[in-house]
Amino acid sequence: MRVTRPWPGRPRVRPERVVADKGYSARTFRAYLRRRGIKATIPERVDQLAGRRRRRERPCGFDRAVYRRRNVVERCFHRLKQWRGIATRYEKQPGRYLAAITLASTLIWLQ
Repeated sequence: MRVTRPWPGRPRVRPERVVADKGYSARTFRAYLRRRGIKATIPERVDQLAGRRRRRERPCGFDRAVYRRRNVVERCFHRLKQWRGIATRYEKQPGRYLAAITLASTLIWLQ
């Protein structure tokens, strides 16, 4: 994903933060994000919390307010998947698929 900038130069390709569910809470995934300088907002699984307490490690940072905003994105994907053409990706060309998503998003927004 590329984020365009209002000034000249290369577009930014590294995100500032990753918000994910418990499936991505592995130590290796967190270490990878830490090495790249990316903040992680991922809740820990119960077994990982117990292991962390046993090893007497400090807890990882978790921002509840940021994680709650993830719900908006998940609901948006759910609403878009109600459109059969988008869910099964009938349009194979990227431009046409983007047009279908734009049309569906506009119609959802107008409701």
